[in-house]
Amino acid sequence: MSASLSEPRVLGEPRVGVWLIGARGSVATTVVAGCAAVTAGLHGPTGMVTETDVFSGCGLPPLTSLVFGGHDTVDCPLPKRAEALAAGGVLPHGLPSAVSAELAAADREIRPGGPAPGDTREPAELIAAFAADITDFVRRHGLDRAVVVNVASTEPAPTGDVLPASSLYAAAALSAGCPYVNFTPSTGLHHAALTSLAESSRLPYAGRDGKTGQTLLRSVLGPMFAQRALAVRAWSGTNLLGGGDGASLADPAAAAAKNAGKERVLADTLGAAPEGEVHIDDVPALGDWKTAWDHIAFDGFLGTRMVLQTTWQGCDSALAAPLILDLARLASRAHDAGLSGPLSELAFYFKDPVGQAPAGLGEQYVALASLAARFRPAPAPGSGSTSVPAPGSARGSVSGSGEAAL
Repeated sequence: MSASLSEPRVLGEPRVGVWLIGARGSVATTVVAGCAAVTAGLHGPTGMVTETDVFSGCGLPPLTSLVFGGHDTVDCPLPKRAEALAAGGVLPHGLPSAVSAELAAADREIRPGGPAPGDTREPAELIAAFAADITDFVRRHGLDRAVVVNVASTEPAPTGDVLPASSLYAAAALSAGCPYVNFTPSTGLHHAALTSLAESSRLPYAGRDGKTGQTLLRSVLGPMFAQRALAVRAWSGTNLLGGGDGASLADPAAAAAKNAGKERVLADTLGAAPEGEVHIDDVPALGDWKTAWDHIAFDGFLGTRMVLQTTWQGCDSALAAPLILDLARLASRAHDAGLSGPLSELAFYFKDPVGQAPAGLGEQYVALASLAARFRPAPAPGSGSTSVPAPGSARGSVSGSGEAAL
């Protein structure tokens, strides 16, 4: 853990809001609890790329400066949600009580989301109401800025001109003057009706669909097959997961939206989409844990047929939470630096990134490192240059206090 995180907030230090859509879900709860645990020195920042040497001296807002709030349609308090996650092994035993004050403070800043069943307000009224919640949050806490991050359950692709909930929240974020990050496969800013707003807002935005497990591995293996001139004949996959995400993805339309990004990675890295599909099965007993299995059939020299199988088992919230903290800090810094439009350099984090970006993880990491270099102030004359560390290098140890790195 970097020394700066364990120190109390410096008087006059910029404060940054993180407004979470789906603020009482598993991922959001893990984000809030995890940030509090790291800043208190209870655990290290395992999984946070922004805590490696690549981002040293980039002016990212420290974790101590983050203030949390959000929208949600459920009313389970964050402390109780955290207790349930600890009981399921998602959060360390005892952590909810250790950071109960931080969880309660964030819970007080969660406002009712929507549209709720029977809500007759027009889209413009909903957008204005959501934006007012965000601007009120910024004003009351004296924040320098806020970043809106969508971590809600996946919604089906919209039909017609109706703005889905994710697009209402995205429009509210821009209307409130906030950078926007879509960590879900939901439509968000990808709706045609929001194109002009995204362009005229002159705000940075990023997304979509966080890359935490199966697709992360695909973005590494796809380029490997292409670079070694091995012919992939078929690539099939299965996902087993429970929790809220499993329940929402039991809807075939929502699952289709999720799978589109997974399949796009293969088409982009291999040059064409191979045969095979991805299946998503809801297994409620798994809770927040998921298993992803891939079966890859490929041809080698002289047409020799071979197979590679992979199995990925992980905790969805623990995989996603450090990325959310990374993205909130990066989007805030981009806003502070005057960047606007799609942040294609953040493709490293997404299945279906906005803007023009490579699909392979290695190339995406290089682009991310280049963004870090842009954020870093130019060295004073005669002070020498600073090289960008290789992937995997870190500032101190990020292995955590007995935590297992997935």
